Amino acid sequence: MTELATMEFHPRPQAGEAKPWAFPAPERGSLDNGLTVLRCHRPGQQVVAVEVILDAPLDAEPEGLDGVATIMARAFSEGTDKHSAEEFAAELERSGATLDAHADHPGVRLSLEVPASRLAKGLGLVADALRAPAFADSEIERLVRNRLDEIPHELANPSRRAAKELSKELFPASARMSRPRQGTEETVERIDSAAVRGFYEKHVRPATATAVVVGDLTGVDLDALLADTLGAWTGSQAQPRPVPPVVADDTGRVVIVDRPGAVQTQLLIGRTGPDRHDRVWPAQVLGTYCLGGTLTSRLDRVLREEKGYTYGVRAFGQVLRSAPDGTGASLLAISGSVDTPNTGPALDDLWTVLRTLAAEGLTDEERDVAVQNLVGVAPLKYETAAAVASTLADQVEQHLPDHYQADLYRQLAATGTVEATAAVVNAFPVDRLVTVLVGDAAQIKAPVEALGIGEVTVVTAE
Repeated sequence: MTELATMEFHPRPQAGEAKPWAFPAPERGSLDNGLTVLRCHRPGQQVVAVEVILDAPLDAEPEGLDGVATIMARAFSEGTDKHSAEEFAAELERSGATLDAHADHPGVRLSLEVPASRLAKGLGLVADALRAPAFADSEIERLVRNRLDEIPHELANPSRRAAKELSKELFPASARMSRPRQGTEETVERIDSAAVRGFYEKHVRPATATAVVVGDLTGVDLDALLADTLGAWTGSQAQPRPVPPVVADDTGRVVIVDRPGAVQTQLLIGRTGPDRHDRVWPAQVLGTYCLGGTLTSRLDRVLREEKGYTYGVRAFGQVLRSAPDGTGASLLAISGSVDTPNTGPALDDLWTVLRTLAAEGLTDEERDVAVQNLVGVAPLKYETAAAVASTLADQVEQHLPDHYQADLYRQLAATGTVEATAAVVNAFPVDRLVTVLVGDAAQIKAPVEALGIGEVTVVTAE
């Protein structure tokens, strides 16, 4: 009888000792031209991320020219006094770099990613774009045409259409937040190179801008690089611009954007709430995550797993504009889609989840899972330089201290179940929610009216 051979296994690896982690703290400084600089050395991150934050918010756009900030942001990479649009793109490609720009309520942001070995070239291109953008007539006309082509596609997208209607409902017509961030067909058609240059000259200057640089800076004389590139950008000083407070109407009501024949209903339920300067923010983040932040949240457990109405429903808080004096605001919302015949039952169950939450509260298990997911995975979330740079740029835009994100994780870990419950219940009161439904009004209006969650209005989709 043959003896069976035995196998020798290598010893099982043992977990090492956990290392403490905290969101990296930047070094803060400034250049002679007034540009504020935040730098963060991240060993091993050979792709350096650069964010430049410009104090050119959407509410600074001239009346009737909504979208000019977006066109300006896109035009930064369309040529300078040194390079045509094609040459600028080729220089970026030769540097292995990417450059993106976008406009939002807090301001305009440029985002560069470039290998550390070519950081000087990348910074030089960004500096040229900010210092002397071409804003050529032909390029601005092309960008305007592109933007006009995008608008019908956005209106045809149910989630984008719902977001547009919710903004219109929440904010007064005079407020910039009530209108699409990138402008409407009517306003974009009016934009030309003179309008773009006028907005640039009035609002873009180093004295009111901040640059964030994150990556492996070993052997890099960043002071010299910045002085030679962004330091060559000049501009006048500026007085602080008054920022109007955010005003919103969250009277409970329902608006149906009629899409005859739609097989699904897109839902977006929201109101405004405090921004990150408010003490309740950590508890609100935690409670909102328990409500609808992941596949295991309450909303998904009922609407997706138990009832099969949807592929997923999410609850979230998104800062719209932040201010230390309490005049800022965030959007608190629940978003998802359900099949048309079950629109009424799905909304009924959603309101039941909210009422049950208010009556019974969160469980300690829900709180613990949320903390583990939000705090425990943070080191993975911030493994790239771009993720760190983006968060630091958010802090700059929202007028938060440099240590804010590190403090937030400590506060999340220390927040109890009772605090999280109170915050999420206050964030989503069942009688103070504006509900937007994009779907077939003929099928969903009567079932929704029967729920008694607010007056129902039907509007026609464009």
